[in-house]
Amino acid sequence: MYLAYYLIHCSFISQLKMKKNITYILSLFIFLVFSAMAQKNIDQTKGLEELIDFIGNKYAPDKRVEVFRIKGKVIEEGILLKGETTSEAAYRELIAKASKITSNLNDSVRLLPDKTLGDEHWGIINNSVADLRAKPAYSSEMVTQVLLGMPVKILEKSGSWRRVQTPEGYIGWMSGSLQTQTREQLNDFLAKPKIIVNKQYALSYSEPNKQSQPVSDIVIGNMLPIVEMQKDFFMIIYPDGREAFVQKQDAQKAEDWLNEIKLTGESIVETAKQLMGVPYVWGGTSAKGLDCSGFTKTVYWLHGIIIARDASQQVKNGIEIDSTGNFNNAQKGDLVFFGEKATEENPKERVVHVGIYMGNKEFIHASDYIHINSFDPESPIYDEYNTKRYLRTKRLIGSENTPGIESVQHHPFYQPQ
Repeated sequence: MYLAYYLIHCSFISQLKMKKNITYILSLFIFLVFSAMAQKNIDQTKGLEELIDFIGNKYAPDKRVEVFRIKGKVIEEGILLKGETTSEAAYRELIAKASKITSNLNDSVRLLPDKTLGDEHWGIINNSVADLRAKPAYSSEMVTQVLLGMPVKILEKSGSWRRVQTPEGYIGWMSGSLQTQTREQLNDFLAKPKIIVNKQYALSYSEPNKQSQPVSDIVIGNMLPIVEMQKDFFMIIYPDGREAFVQKQDAQKAEDWLNEIKLTGESIVETAKQLMGVPYVWGGTSAKGLDCSGFTKTVYWLHGIIIARDASQQVKNGIEIDSTGNFNNAQKGDLVFFGEKATEENPKERVVHVGIYMGNKEFIHASDYIHINSFDPESPIYDEYNTKRYLRTKRLIGSENTPGIESVQHHPFYQPQ
């Protein structure tokens, strides 16, 4: 009997061990399968992230002028792509290459301008000056400004806010100050004869009488269509339909302005000096307030030239004249740039400030307010701080209609299509 019990016990132990072995083997198999799947997901995720970074850097290296905010996620069904971009080329290459990673691609990327805008993905600025912000909130940083009559491309809408792109390509959010347009409506607006305001500050009036009710303030560089000419006034119309009168002494026909422009160093300097004393305002590009690159941008705009928005963008354009602090070849109207030179520790140059060269080692710039300083240590207006961080001098005059230096007559935002 004991032998029988012993044999039964041994048989039970043997079966139990066998079951444990099978369970162990099964568990190991499941573990290996899931590990392989997890590793595959990791590999796919890493590959997807690298692909998105590569395409973003290729097509949208400067996020100030291109939107490329796309995230990728590996899911059970395949790959999910979400986000938005203004670059159709980037979008198409991303979709094509992501499709090679998976056979099941879930595409939730929005190509801007957003389809929900319909045909109204253009706009015309409706106030003398309008602020663009980094995010759709008044508490967000002001990144730039746009002027009355300026056309912008609308990229998307969020509540009362619209993300727009300016003629120089800069992107920001604005609330109000904008009359939305179809391309056909914009073409009609562009084809109308216009005035450009040439006084630093002025008013438009409800009647051809400067004692009448003001309609709005206007600033230098504003442009508006002409309804009719009167003795001492232009009758003009705002993008939202308001009619008003502007004194002829405060503006001129845009056609005459363009024909009379003399893009010379002397003219650039004289226009820059008209803005003397205007206070420094971060993001400012109007006579109400200017930052350093907003100042240079505005001076060139008043000569019919659209240049890049920021100093670090402006420095990439034009012809280099100097990088040593020798101004023998510098001319009036050249741009002088300041910042941190590249070093072994920090191999990337950092451009943070810009001014306009005036000759005789003097330059005019926005720092606290628009004023003149000198590179000459013997000068009473010597600027030691900026002299020590001087980087280079670039010439824009003579390089019109090259990248970053476009004349208004050739810019697609200002030409009917």
